[in-house]
Amino acid sequence: VQLQASGGGLVQVGGSLRLSCAASGSIFSGYFMGWYRQAPGKQRESVALIRTGGSTDYADSVKGRFAISRDNAKDTVYLQMNRLKPEDTAVYYCNAIATTDGRTYWGQGTLVTVSS
Repeated sequence: VQLQASGGGLVQVGGSLRLSCAASGSIFSGYFMGWYRQAPGKQRESVALIRTGGSTDYADSVKGRFAISRDNAKDTVYLQMNRLKPEDTAVYYCNAIATTDGRTYWGQGTLVTVSS
């Protein structure tokens, strides 16, 4: 599966952005989809996950502010980010985990910069 992330940019504190990740090359509905982020000098961390049935998990740092969703008809996963903080500044990556064999795929990152 190939993943193409988009939607990053520069936003002020308290603003919102919506990231998109379009998948191709395989049956999208058969994958768990996730968003990760990596800030400068830090390790990549999980932000949100959505399973094939629609259940979700979030990092504590984004609970109540971010929402992950998927549109299986469009083979796309979204990350709605609200009330953004400077510490949300990072390169955001989407990934796909195959439910059949656990294989993981990564898209290229999209940069989110939150200015104060």
